[in-house]
Amino acid sequence: MGLAASSLTGISEVVMALQRTPASLLPLLLTLLGLVLLQPSYGQIPGYQRFLREHVDSGVTGGTNTYCNMMMQRRRMTLPRCKGFNTFIHEDLGNILSICRNNNIRCRNGQMNCHAGVVRVTDCRHTGGASGPNCRYQARASTRRVVIACNGNPLVPVHLDR
Repeated sequence: MGLAASSLTGISEVVMALQRTPASLLPLLLTLLGLVLLQPSYGQIPGYQRFLREHVDSGVTGGTNTYCNMMMQRRRMTLPRCKGFNTFIHEDLGNILSICRNNNIRCRNGQMNCHAGVVRVTDCRHTGGASGPNCRYQARASTRRVVIACNGNPLVPVHLDR
């Protein structure tokens, strides 16, 4: 069986499965299928994966020095040297993505691809005591306005501007 025939067989199986699915579940299944198809394209946008690694920690409150010390090391921001300052955003990814749909504002570099929103954060500031990889940080938890640069179609966060 050739590749084209194999692909058609796979599509036919999906169509038959959808026909057997109760009508009330179809919108949910189609939404999930759309999300699965969209998600890999997010990973292709330069800066998106790095933004997630350096700035997103959903579902926790953070806020302690221990949290900053652990997360900065876990997220690889203590080698080869200590990153001086970093912000972790404690919102689910949907809330962060929605910031990219807010009105455009000017970024610090002059580009017009930034967007502002209010989120829960932990700011981690290097205390200057230890060096990589055993960096030490002071934490400050707050709810504040952040400015995020977004790129792509659909727009996704690629840089925490301030």
